Amino acid sequence: MNKTVKDILMIIIGSFIFAIGVNYFAIPNRLSEGGVIGITIVTFYLFDWSPGIVNFILNTSLVAVGYRFFDKRVIVYTVIAIIFSSLFLHFTVGWGDEINGDTLLAALFAGLSVGLGLGLIFRSGGTSGGSAILARLGNQLLGWTIGKGMLVIDIAVIVVSSFIIGQEKAMYTLISVYVGAKVIDVVVEGANERTAVMIISSHPDQVLDAVTNKMDRGITILEGRGGYTKSHREVLYLVINRYEIVPFRKIIMTIDPEAYVTVHGVQEIFRKGYKGR
Repeated sequence: MNKTVKDILMIIIGSFIFAIGVNYFAIPNRLSEGGVIGITIVTFYLFDWSPGIVNFILNTSLVAVGYRFFDKRVIVYTVIAIIFSSLFLHFTVGWGDEINGDTLLAALFAGLSVGLGLGLIFRSGGTSGGSAILARLGNQLLGWTIGKGMLVIDIAVIVVSSFIIGQEKAMYTLISVYVGAKVIDVVVEGANERTAVMIISSHPDQVLDAVTNKMDRGITILEGRGGYTKSHREVLYLVINRYEIVPFRKIIMTIDPEAYVTVHGVQEIFRKGYKGR
């Protein structure tokens, strides 16, 4: 129950930050956005329609598509996000002012705000509807990050909106959307970012003991063979948080400065009962 209340609170906060990004930074500086909100902004420029009302109508229509692919909890959270983001979009119209002569600054802060707001919504288990639903489908079916999926969809909308706001503003909008996509990935995945490490060392037992005792991490031992020497070697494999790379490097340098170590990012970890620290 406490987690549900916390998730809903984060969705509400994220919805407000998202609305600020649109009404305080994007619209006053004649910028657009991607996805459904981009269409919403364009209709505001053309017909002066309320972004909140248009956002609500378009997104609730698309939820009818998304409900087949997501569990009940995600759909409920998405509906909550749509309701609050639409309300905040409606009541924050006119809050911002044009940043004269510095559209780039407006684009950066629009991307930061929209990305942060959507990131909080996604991290809490919901979506903002519209292209966010399509992005989550891309995440589930194609393995794309949510940010990448939204970026692809957003670029298509920006290309169309360029005929309304002009090519220069569309290019600034593209910068904003790119920043927003990166911020989304940081918020959604950054706190849980994992790094896989493989070690080939002349002292595998010492490395294993040191990492196990000092870092409290499990290690998998793989049997390897040198391609040139044909000699058999033990290959150590483990997954750590990115902030653990520095202490890990110190351990390796102390035991075996000549060790061969590779480090690469991990997209996702599937294992029942796995809890990364």
